[in-house]
Amino acid sequence: MKSNLKPYARSDTCRPNDRFELMTFFDLNPRLEGDSLPVLDLALSSIRLMKDANYPWLLVVPRKPDLVEIIDLDENDQLQLMREIAMVSRVLREVTECEKLNVGALGNQVSQLHVHIVARFRDDAAWPGPIWGVVPPRSYENDADQHLIDRLRSSFSALAELEN
Repeated sequence: MKSNLKPYARSDTCRPNDRFELMTFFDLNPRLEGDSLPVLDLALSSIRLMKDANYPWLLVVPRKPDLVEIIDLDENDQLQLMREIAMVSRVLREVTECEKLNVGALGNQVSQLHVHIVARFRDDAAWPGPIWGVVPPRSYENDADQHLIDRLRSSFSALAELEN
């Protein structure tokens, strides 16, 4: 997906207040794009909600070309990615009140570097095992996906205000 937005200046901190955008300016893998919805962009990464109501599930996708592994990022961007993963994890935990977060960069089906952050609950379909292939994806109903995105954005904004 492309837009006319100017790229963000690289930052060594993870203060989201001046870096939120809703459109990306890099080539997102078509499968990632089809399986997820945009939430917002941070300094390095696009944050997306997976279209699976079984699990509140976010992707962190660095907006740089030709990345497959975390080690393909330069050292500063590796550190920025870790800060953004931590921030997204805090927001997802706060919004969902989950019992556990699963974080992983698998890339076996889609090689473009992306990190999964999945909110887990003791009563979810796959607990305590991994979520992959346990149940088919379930669509969000009655605009629940947009409601969740709105809550996530509000939480990111509140976190930005606290950090200022």
